[in-house]
Amino acid sequence: MAESVSTTTGKKLIQIDISSDTVCPWCFVGKRNLDKAIAASKDQYDFEIRWRPFQLEPNGPKEGVDKREFYRKKFGPQSERMAARMTEVFKNLGLEYNLSGLTGNTLDSHRLINFAGQQGSEKQHKLVEELFIGYFTQAKYVGDWEFLVESANKAGVEGAVEFLQDPNNGVKEINNGKQKLSGGQPPEVFLRAFEVATN
Repeated sequence: MAESVSTTTGKKLIQIDISSDTVCPWCFVGKRNLDKAIAASKDQYDFEIRWRPFQLEPNGPKEGVDKREFYRKKFGPQSERMAARMTEVFKNLGLEYNLSGLTGNTLDSHRLINFAGQQGSEKQHKLVEELFIGYFTQAKYVGDWEFLVESANKAGVEGAVEFLQDPNNGVKEINNGKQKLSGGQPPEVFLRAFEVATN
């Protein structure tokens, strides 16, 4: 997850690579908890976060499908229990989990996240937050270019429209490999990982 390097600030730099999908609720929970851990240790460390693409449904339809119906087909009767659990988890984060709207192919969101990373890791991190907030709490669809551009603008990413219009721009490969820390870890797990990475 993290690797330490000395910086000019006298703090150790922790570089974090995150493989995530923009429709993964546990990835959003993990991001929120990581943000808490970073806030609790910013006096000790500097951080550089890089978001890498991961697709839960690489064959998801580009035009999108109803979220509730998709989850019912994919998970059957347990989809209702899963939704109840996520509602509770999001409530504990001060958010309202929203299952309305569409889900589907996330490639364009990953292309845009990659592009944002070229403008700086802070912009990329802000864009991921905007995409998660929109998708999970406002019923926005991560395959909708209008929503993608709106999120990019909020994050300070320039040139999103032109970038998305060229299908040759962006992510060429999606990582579906292993991760060292998974999903919605509590902040304490990230804090321990920071310590391990810098020792």
